[in-house]
Amino acid sequence: MARSSKSGPSQRSLSVGEKVRHALTEVLQRGEIRDPLLENAVISVSEVRMASDLKLATAYVTVLGQTDTEPYVAALNQHVRFIRGRLTPALKQMKYMPEVRFRADTSFDNFARIDALLKSPEVVRDLDGDDDEDLG
Repeated sequence: MARSSKSGPSQRSLSVGEKVRHALTEVLQRGEIRDPLLENAVISVSEVRMASDLKLATAYVTVLGQTDTEPYVAALNQHVRFIRGRLTPALKQMKYMPEVRFRADTSFDNFARIDALLKSPEVVRDLDGDDDEDLG
């Protein structure tokens, strides 16, 4: 089978990543992880990126209502062996059970920063000026 010359994740990698994301979400929702920090936290898995060999999964998480997610990410990484064991039944069709690493998802911070820039007076003024030129 010919490989595509475009860069980026393969369709299989994206599909497996989504399956791992769903399985991780279920494990976190069940509240089986015995950690005082994680027990009352609402953790959202926004994306899982798979390595090309599908043996490593990087899960990007956010914690609702928290600005500093690093302690939660560290706690998840401490319990990664337990979590991996809980993932096994949901991912039994996979040849290898991927190693999971947790990382803080900063994409929402980036979106907020872009939104703030677009609403800044300088940008609003410039955008309003473009509309006037188009009418004239």
